[in-house]
Amino acid sequence: MSEHSEHDVQREVTELQAKSATAARIFDLRRIIGGLFVLYGVIVTIAGINPSDATLDKAEGVNINLWTGLGMLALGIFFLIWLKLKPVAPVPVKETDTE
Repeated sequence: MSEHSEHDVQREVTELQAKSATAARIFDLRRIIGGLFVLYGVIVTIAGINPSDATLDKAEGVNINLWTGLGMLALGIFFLIWLKLKPVAPVPVKETDTE
């Protein structure tokens, strides 16, 4: 009976470690930061595509929304590429022999 319950405990530990690794991949900060920068970059770039004369006068002739949006897009894409090239390493499962 003791052997059977140890096997069940080991199986539950393995399942929890797998769930923990999945949660680490889902909530990786690079994914969150990259996604937000891409989203806001698209919004700001769209706002900067057709600027008004008043907006250009405020920024001394520089289309600041367009350049800031493109910079945000580049940074967001960098984070997402970084996530793809160097994913979170899975947590190593320790095999224990208690016999």
